[in-house]
Amino acid sequence: MSRPNSSGATAAPATAAGLPLSLTLLLASGAGLAVAALYYSQPMLGVLGTDMQASTQQVGLLPTLTQLGYALGILFLAPLGDRHDRRSIILGKAAVLCAALLLAAAAPSLAMLLAASLVMGLAATLAQDIVPAAATLAPAAQRGKVVGTVMTGLLLGILLSRVVSGFVAEQWGWRAMFAAAAVSIALLGLACWRRLPRFAATTQLPYLALLRSLGTLWRQYPALRRATWAQALLSIGFSGFWSTLAVLLHGAPFHLGAAAAGAFGLAGAAGALAAPLAGRLADRHGPALVTRLGTGLVAASFASMGLMAFVPASAQLWLLVACAIGFDLGVQAALIAHQSIIYGLDASARSRLNAVLFTGMFIGMALGSALAAQLFAHWGWMAVTALATASALASFILRMRR
Repeated sequence: MSRPNSSGATAAPATAAGLPLSLTLLLASGAGLAVAALYYSQPMLGVLGTDMQASTQQVGLLPTLTQLGYALGILFLAPLGDRHDRRSIILGKAAVLCAALLLAAAAPSLAMLLAASLVMGLAATLAQDIVPAAATLAPAAQRGKVVGTVMTGLLLGILLSRVVSGFVAEQWGWRAMFAAAAVSIALLGLACWRRLPRFAATTQLPYLALLRSLGTLWRQYPALRRATWAQALLSIGFSGFWSTLAVLLHGAPFHLGAAAAGAFGLAGAAGALAAPLAGRLADRHGPALVTRLGTGLVAASFASMGLMAFVPASAQLWLLVACAIGFDLGVQAALIAHQSIIYGLDASARSRLNAVLFTGMFIGMALGSALAAQLFAHWGWMAVTALATASALASFILRMRR
């Protein structure tokens, strides 16, 4: 059965011929552009702090609030996709995200920028509405392929956003980056308004009942709790690294700008592109093995950063690049495996299971940003390395327990 679109016409349903490639690419691009809003600020923190005359601790609150907003948005807004037309939710969040980015671009003070960052995080959860939308639109025979393509777009948005923001901030300033991001979300919203069909609700549960069901799922499934804790622990080190890297490179002995910090996203992108291999490994040998390999790789990569104290500055940069490739690959491999685990628990509650996992993950990211900013300000980069290594080791130990 066809679904009416915004203009009253009908959108073609998914058939055996498959979802149109143009729509698949729109969904993948949308997921990437939406989630990128969480990470634009990270390579710009050094430049932004100087311009705003703010301390490392103060600018460190920007990624913290953005990630906290994302966690809250997943927890309180993502379940609405089961209750209401997902198309309307995507369009509404796109409008709010565009407004928040414009507010950030024009922010006259750090306080206004912090408020805009929180709203950015809340609205950027439209990425978590696009992924189940893709799963709903795709025919069963192509669902894995379509969702995989959209998730690739999301992962590349996370990693390449740092490259783009670092370059733009270096050339035209940090305000230009937020303004350009607002334009990209406005164009995305227009494209979704024209192309996305309407989606039927899958449950009539009232909003509070939807939220209560998250707690029920948490209590019901030990595998969900274990996956959430493990991914959250990995996220502490992951976020701690990326939220302080720009400040590290901005100071002695490197004295590098925002573009250099953003270029590290290319190293992370290499890890993300290799992550689909983890999916095939999970299919062949089980996701539990992949979680152990992934968490172990993250712990080893972070621990290797401790060697920076014993090598010259030029070698330190190459060591950072190698470690970024390693831990990004490990984090993404663990995430793919954890999603595989939780999606097998209850097919009727996959959106809410995903909401629980990602809420824990982004709480870990917010905590990692906050702790790393304080540790870096008081004890330097080695303290951030110790935090990242300890949290990754805790995740590895958790996954090694049978």
